[in-house]
Amino acid sequence: MDKVFIEGLEIDALIGIYDWERRIRQTLVFDLEMGFDNRRPAATDDIADTLNYKAVSKRLQEYVRESDFGLVETLAERCAAVVLDEFDVRWLRLKLSKPGAVRGARAVGVVIERAREA
Repeated sequence: MDKVFIEGLEIDALIGIYDWERRIRQTLVFDLEMGFDNRRPAATDDIADTLNYKAVSKRLQEYVRESDFGLVETLAERCAAVVLDEFDVRWLRLKLSKPGAVRGARAVGVVIERAREA
């Protein structure tokens, strides 16, 4: 399966379970790999036939900025559902990183893989 990817998409979000986290916006980093058949856009050379990664990025930015979850696990699951439900994606791998959340670690987070239900 072909993959379209987005790496290092930074989005500010209200996320966390601690009181201090609920008062500030934190930068989260998203990496996505999305299963998409690229044969048609390759044949037509028409952007209308592609998985428009700019549209995916903008939709995730909108969703995350409006969200208010405690856990990155919840946010990752909901973002995966947005991509699968709103775009012609068969499968995705989503990595959500929370930089600076743990002293001594560059980032912590989750990696999930989900597929569209038939």
